[in-house]
Order: sequence, then C-alpha cells, then structure tokens
Amino acid sequence: MFVSMWMTKDPITITAEVGFDEIQTILKEKHLRRLPVVDNEGHLIGLIQSGSAILDTTSKVPVLHIGDDELHTKGSELSLTAASIMTPLDRLHTTEPERPIEEVARIMSDNKIGVLPVIRKGQLAGIITDTDVFHALTTIFNPGTNGVRITFDNASGEDVFPLISEVTHQHRLRVMSFVSMHKHERPLCVVQVTGPERGIEAMLNDIWKSHHQVVSVVHLAENTTV
Repeated sequence: MFVSMWMTKDPITITAEVGFDEIQTILKEKHLRRLPVVDNEGHLIGLIQSGSAILDTTSKVPVLHIGDDELHTKGSELSLTAASIMTPLDRLHTTEPERPIEEVARIMSDNKIGVLPVIRKGQLAGIITDTDVFHALTTIFNPGTNGVRITFDNASGEDVFPLISEVTHQHRLRVMSFVSMHKHERPLCVVQVTGPERGIEAMLNDIWKSHHQVVSVVHLAENTTV
C-alpha cells in the first residue's frame, strides 16, 4: 500500500500573505487541524497546525495559539500572516505519493509527528496524517469481510508462503492478507482467509501437521459500517 491510496488529495491551502484572522476562520469553519501554505505556483513553502504556539520574538513567551477558542495576545495588537506563523518547508518532513505506507508510519513514529505533506514533482499533491496511516494498517488486519485470522508460530524461520498457497488452493479458500513478523520476539505469521468453514478447519489441521503451532484463531465479521 502506498501513500497515494490514503492521503487527502488536493487539500485546502493558503498563500503566505493570508492574515491570522482568516487563518483562524478557515481552520474553524472547515474543521481543519493543518493548513499547508503554498506559493503562487502550488509549491509548498510551509505548514500551519492548529494548537501551535506563536512566540514573541523578544520574550520567548507564547502569545498566540492557533485554533484556541480565545485569542491571547501580549502587548499591542500584532499583525501576523501565514508566513510569520507557519513552520517553514526546511523544517518539515515530507513524503512522496509512491512511498510505502509503512515507511511513513516509521517516519512519524521516529520523529513524533502526526502529518506529512505529500510532494509530487515539487508541488503539493496532498497530506497524509497519522489517522490515515492507522486506517491503512487497520485494513491489513481487518479487511471488512467475513473470514478467519490465523496466527501461527514460525520459529524455524522457514518460508511458509508455499504452504499457505498450497493449503488455501486445496481447500478453496481466498487469502485476504498475509503478514510475516520475523523481528517479533516470537516469530509469527498472520494469514486472513475467507471461504467454507470446512475448508478453514482443514487448513488449520494442515498448519498443525506442518509443525507450526497455531497461536490464535479469530473469526472476523463483515464490516457493515457505511
């Protein structure tokens, strides 16, 4: 799975000269938490995030909070624009539409961030958030169809894909997903299949016979949420 499958495409953007009041209005009315800042050609130049503190350059005291119900100011009224309150591009982590979703998850985790602008040929193509990544990874383990998720031990480290391919074909089952976790403390494989109950029972017996301990069997219900 790739970033392009899960990102928000063509997000709402603003230019650098947009004022603070207008930024507040856009964030609230559009129910946004992030607002990319672009130049006239659509190139990303920064990012504004709801809840970020704007610092007074002399006292270093937070004086404004984007997204707060109330606007707190220190001293005289300040004239702020997107350019003065955004996080500039050179301080942002970005990604590309073709990048695998698990790499984005690793970048977010390693850097403790919740959003990555997506850049295609120098222009902003979208944004992807930690929520988007959660949704993507959820579909791996819960594809939203009736079936069974079988977790079994692979301490021997063998390539079990031929085994899974053989038994699912033999018992007329359909593989929904397959994950092999070798870096886990206990090497495990997780396969989700759908098909006749009799075929699933036969597959479980075949896994046991192959000397792989079945750790868990979870029955999955079809996701009817619209």
